[in-house]
Amino acid sequence: MLTILFDGVAYGMVLFILAAGLSITLGLMNFVNLAHGVFAMAGGYVTAILMNRAGVPFLATLPLAFLVPAAIGLVLERTLYQRLYGRSHLDQVLFTIGLTFMATAAVDYVMGSQPQLIQLPGWLSGRVDVLGVKIGLYRSFIIAVCGILVVVLQLVLTRTRFGARLRAAVDDHRVARGLGVNTPAIFAATFAFGSGLAGLGGALGAEILGLDPTFPFKFLIYFMIVVTVGGTTSLTGPFLAALLLGVADVAGKYFVPSLGAFVIYTLMIVVLVVRPHGLFARAR
Repeated sequence: MLTILFDGVAYGMVLFILAAGLSITLGLMNFVNLAHGVFAMAGGYVTAILMNRAGVPFLATLPLAFLVPAAIGLVLERTLYQRLYGRSHLDQVLFTIGLTFMATAAVDYVMGSQPQLIQLPGWLSGRVDVLGVKIGLYRSFIIAVCGILVVVLQLVLTRTRFGARLRAAVDDHRVARGLGVNTPAIFAATFAFGSGLAGLGGALGAEILGLDPTFPFKFLIYFMIVVTVGGTTSLTGPFLAALLLGVADVAGKYFVPSLGAFVIYTLMIVVLVVRPHGLFARAR
């Protein structure tokens, strides 16, 4: 039971890092970016290509798995996404879904449809026995890295001048600009950072989730569930929602494998019936 709990927490941590960027763009910037999984896929492919074709060590690929999707996100935000900030959510959904189809088709054409395999270093492979509990070394690594990222993200958004400027730009764009806040630069940096987080999550989760050109579509629903159940007003809600859904998914597939992912959909429905705006929603 403890092993299942541990694996579920590690899975939930990966889901949170993957969904954190979407939580920021949707919750703080009020932009529906359904192409978020494309940036996660990009990070995974950066790691896979560097490891399998260039022989780069796994840890050395992680900074590039963040930087490359962040750079792609910055370019797309400056050239395409910023034109849709004032448009309806339907326009944003149609545009980002189309972008996802284009990206998956391009990756399938260039890389092929076969799954990409990542060979972890020896010190991250296998399990160790701790007080009778089988603990995976790689999952322990994921929990440690993601735990640090959670703390850093929360501090950046709540305790720094950048976080205050971002919240001000979202709450009232015109007033923020009148006070001297460079809102376009704030939005561009935020979007790039969210895209980079997605890429890092894709690299860390490639060994657990798998990686192929259909990745953005297979896991988009998971990202949306995390953000929807957790709420979009802070990172605390998505973080707790990701842990809850990760444990529920792993436990459900272990104890009732015939139901598969139905367990987390049921959990989502129950939470939204009780808390329609998510676990942590701003008072209205």
